Amino acid sequence: MKLKIYIEEVYKELVQKVSWPSWSELQNSAIVVMIASTIIALAIFVMDLGFKNLMDVIYSMLH
Repeated sequence: MKLKIYIEEVYKELVQKVSWPSWSELQNSAIVVMIASTIIALAIFVMDLGFKNLMDVIYSMLH
C-alpha cells in the first residue's frame, strides 16, 4: 500500500510541480554541453600530449 501511495505522489509531482524545459531550451543546453565537452576533451588531449613529450625527454636523458 505504501508503494502505491509513493508512486502516485511521485507521478503527481512530476506532472504538476516540475517545470520541464521547452524544446528550444533543451536544444540550447545540449549545444552548450557539447561545446564544453569538446573544449575539455581538447584541453585534456593537449595536456596528455605535453606530459608524453616531457616524459620522452626525461627517459631519453636517462638512457
